Amino acid sequence: MPHAPGDAPATASATTAASVDTHCPYCALQCGMTLRPSAADVGVEVVERTAFPVNRGALCGKGRTAPALLSSRVRLTGPLVRRPDTGRLEPATWEEALDRVAEGLAATRRAHGPDAVGVFGGGGLTNEKAYALGKFARVVLGTSQIDYNGRFCMSSAAAAHQRAFGLDRGLPFPLADVSRTGCVILVGSNLAETMPPALRYLTELREAGGRLIVVDPRRTRTAEQADLHLAPRPGTDLALALGLLHLVVAEGRVDEEFIARQTTGWAEARAAAMAHWPELVERITGVPVPELRRAIGMFCDAENAMVLTARGPEQQSKGTDTVGAWINLCLATGHAGRPLSGYGCLTGQGNGQGGREHGQKADQLPGYRKLDDPAARAHVAGVWGVDPDTLPGPGRSAYELLDALGGEVRGLLLMGSNPLVSAPRAAHIESRLRSLDFLAVADVVLSETAALADVVLPVAQWAEETGTTTNLEGRVILRRAAVSPPPGVRTDLAVLNALAARLGWEKGFPADPEEVFDELRRASAGGPADYSGITYRRIAEEDGVFWPCPAPAGAGDRDGERDGDRTGVGPEDDGAGPAGVVVSHPGTPRLFLERFATVDGRARFVPVTHRPAAEEPDAEYPVLLTTGRVLSQYQSGAQTRRVAELNEAAPGPFVQLHPLLADRLGAVEGAPLAVVSRRGRAVAPARISRDIRPDTVFMPFHWAGPGRANTVTNPALDPVSRMPEFKVCAVRVELAGD
Repeated sequence: MPHAPGDAPATASATTAASVDTHCPYCALQCGMTLRPSAADVGVEVVERTAFPVNRGALCGKGRTAPALLSSRVRLTGPLVRRPDTGRLEPATWEEALDRVAEGLAATRRAHGPDAVGVFGGGGLTNEKAYALGKFARVVLGTSQIDYNGRFCMSSAAAAHQRAFGLDRGLPFPLADVSRTGCVILVGSNLAETMPPALRYLTELREAGGRLIVVDPRRTRTAEQADLHLAPRPGTDLALALGLLHLVVAEGRVDEEFIARQTTGWAEARAAAMAHWPELVERITGVPVPELRRAIGMFCDAENAMVLTARGPEQQSKGTDTVGAWINLCLATGHAGRPLSGYGCLTGQGNGQGGREHGQKADQLPGYRKLDDPAARAHVAGVWGVDPDTLPGPGRSAYELLDALGGEVRGLLLMGSNPLVSAPRAAHIESRLRSLDFLAVADVVLSETAALADVVLPVAQWAEETGTTTNLEGRVILRRAAVSPPPGVRTDLAVLNALAARLGWEKGFPADPEEVFDELRRASAGGPADYSGITYRRIAEEDGVFWPCPAPAGAGDRDGERDGDRTGVGPEDDGAGPAGVVVSHPGTPRLFLERFATVDGRARFVPVTHRPAAEEPDAEYPVLLTTGRVLSQYQSGAQTRRVAELNEAAPGPFVQLHPLLADRLGAVEGAPLAVVSRRGRAVAPARISRDIRPDTVFMPFHWAGPGRANTVTNPALDPVSRMPEFKVCAVRVELAGD
């Protein structure tokens, strides 16, 4: 990419003299790795870090090749500004680029009001950047219009968690507990391809005599490992969960003692489930009744059991209710609120958990506080030094914000996301992005979305900056800088610092990540996601700290907390040790063992009933489309599509279909197929396989261009979580010619 004038061309980054322990930049496992100096052009190479407990040294191909992203050959190395005379993005100085962004945002605000300026973040941003971005939107810009692509990840599970348990953390237990339980129902997750190092926990489960049930309309690499594979019709996971709960009641397997002691709402949830008898569920889902009975036998016969969900049941217009039905199954059988049992969600993006906890979600403030809660507003405003009344209220969710671009939202600052590829109804979103008065993008690479911007700001990435993320277990970990970014590249925090200063806020937006984290700790104190007792030093010493982790009573100022000793007391201690010595909270690896996070400490059953997908097949669109990921690509592919080894393994999109459907169409392996919905058309080669239902086709969503799967997908939203229905829509499939 072009360099900024006056900046030296970037080649290899400057490396540290010693090896650095850090974490992978991709999924929510946040696998531990070590970067050591290397003669390679990027200056470092990945070696195993066996001591980190989540992956124990194991890495997938994406993690092993992550240093390739540091090369100046594949990334931005200087700011770009669109010149009015040529209409092209051309090199610019940082001063010019930042001035253009500040003026573009300010001019939009002056002309149309603060809510005409939108901010769109990403689930890969560190906690520090997510926090600073949310603060920047609400304090500097005064806009309510902020959300992030993590809304597309696990918002349905988050909403269901809140309804049932009073608190949302992806896994309420360490991932290692999975291998020690007796039975796991894995719903809509293909761990073998999306999080390969985590597959070992399922392997260890089975080696120890535990059972694995996989629910997926495709026979994936993960489903091949299962003792039982249930292949429901896409969009019917809710009926499946209700049918299983019906059988729990009918076969007398309800844990009445647990229900009476630790839950409320059972009578209503039971009545709703009893309307979904096994034969009806078989007609809806296509899963035979004997398989339903076998699943319940395996689940209920186990002393301990878990349900783990992922995007399959969550990315639906009824995703919150679907996850709620699986939670009801855990509660009814007593598989919740005790060790080695429970419900958990496998968060997808690298910091999907922390990203929504600290303020870049439309309705939340740091610490997972609600933006419309007066006490929460007062606390956070006090930390920020502003009047609570000046903070805007909740804004639009992610898709609704993108859909409003060029209309009520006229300018957009976007960090760490590529919605032109990742958003549903993507051709429409592309047109909305093009209609903006002003678009500024901060990213590592020139993504498809960045290519539309008026200003592109090149920012540092995982190995070039220090910061925290929160993995799928709720473990707050520390990514450490191992190399220096190229001379023409700055950190996101430095960008926000410079923009805030240009917009009248000289203070309050430090570029130092530890200083930002210390403010985040104060802002989160007392909230559901309390990080106030977590410091960089503790994270480094303990391989991460699980939230909630409040600061102990009597703790000192920031420096005292940062450098203080820790004695490892339990959660029940008040922080006062012998002779008044301040001791630290140990963090909370396992939630809900004593009580749930509701006002009365009881979990809530929520009655739900099955309803069809927002778009069912008909004569014109007779086939179902579901989407997902492949092993060697990640999310919108903006990074992985720039790594040669990964592209060789997964060079492009495809349409997976059953031989019966292929015969009906006259399709042959490798020939182009068109997948057409009411929103558009995607074309990709046929991949014929018996590992998918005959009424369903599958496309991965990592690519732009003609094979962009999200051109076709349905933006119908879950009424609670505002999650789009990525996982099911009606299509027709036809030969595409050459």
